[in-house]
Amino acid sequence: MLQIGDEWMYFSVLFLLVMFATRSAMGASVITASLYIFIVMFRFPQVPADQASQVLRPNGPPSAGVPVIAHRGGGHDAPENTLAAIREASRNGATGVELDLGFTADGVPVLMHDETVDRTTNGSGPVSRLALSQLRKLDASFGHRLRENFRGERVPTLQEAVGECIDHQLTIFFDVKGHPDKAAAALSELYRNHPVLYNSSIVCSFEPKVIYKMRQADPQVVTALSHRPWSLSRYGDGTPRTLSWWSQLWSGGLDVLLDWAHHHLLWNLCGVSAILVQKDFVSTDYVLFWAQRGVEVVGWTVNMAVEKQFYQDVLKISYITDSLLEDCDPHY
Repeated sequence: MLQIGDEWMYFSVLFLLVMFATRSAMGASVITASLYIFIVMFRFPQVPADQASQVLRPNGPPSAGVPVIAHRGGGHDAPENTLAAIREASRNGATGVELDLGFTADGVPVLMHDETVDRTTNGSGPVSRLALSQLRKLDASFGHRLRENFRGERVPTLQEAVGECIDHQLTIFFDVKGHPDKAAAALSELYRNHPVLYNSSIVCSFEPKVIYKMRQADPQVVTALSHRPWSLSRYGDGTPRTLSWWSQLWSGGLDVLLDWAHHHLLWNLCGVSAILVQKDFVSTDYVLFWAQRGVEVVGWTVNMAVEKQFYQDVLKISYITDSLLEDCDPHY
C-alpha cells in the first residue's frame, strides 16, 4: 500500500505545481482532491503477500537462491517462445519462463514477441494477419543460431505453452504488448481453466492499461509493471531516438513524467506485486524503495555471469536472462 507519508508529500507537491500553473488555490485544491478521490475509488489492492511470494519467490528465502527466469523461454539457448525453449529452460535449471503473447488473424492467442513473423520464422507478414493454420506451417527455429538442432519447431498456442510449463512446474511471466481487452479476456479464461496459475504465474506489461484491464477482469491475478527509464527519448543502448534537440527535450520531459508516474501513481492504481526494470537501473536502494511498498523488483535482461552473481549475492532478487548456459549479447 502507498504509505501515508508518501501520499501527503506527493499530493502536496501536486497541489503546489497546479497552484503555480493556475495561480488559483481553489482550482489547485479541486484538481488535487479529485485526483486523490479517483485513486482511492478506482485503485486495486495488491493480491495477498503470500500469494505473490509463491509466484515471485518459489525457491523460498534468498538464501535458497534467487529465481531465474528464462527470457522468451531462453532465446539464446533455443528458438524463442517455443515449446522447445520451455523444455530447454527447465532442463537448464530455470525457475520460470517469460513468454510473449500475440494474436492470430482468427483470434487465437499464440507465443510471438514481434508484430511480424519475419525475424524468427521462415515466413513474413504481421502475426495479426495470419490465421493459426498458416502460422502452423512456419518453422519457428528458422532465425535461431541453433536452428539445425530445432528444425521444424512450430509456433505454439498459448494453451500449449501453458500446459508445457505446468508439466515442468515452471513459473510463467506472461508479457503482454497491446491488445488489453483481448489479452485480459484470453488470460482470464486461461486462469479459470487452470487455477494452478494463480500461484504460479504473473501478468506483466509496459502498458499500465493492460495491467489495469487484467485486474478488472480478474483481481486475483498477480501482476507487474515493466519499466525502462528514458525509454521515450533513448534506445536501450542509450543513443537518442532523434537528433532534434527540441524533440529530445520534449521526450525527455515525458520520460521524467512517466518515471514519476510509475514510482508514485501507476503501481498503486494497478495494485501490482512486482516491477520489472532494465538491469542497469537496479540498485540496493532501488530494491529497498520498492520493498517498503510491498513490491518485488525483477531485473532484465541479465546476460553476463558477473551481473548474475551481483543479483544473486548482493541484490538477492530475481532476474530474467536470455541464457542459463553462457554469457551472451546484452539485450535492451
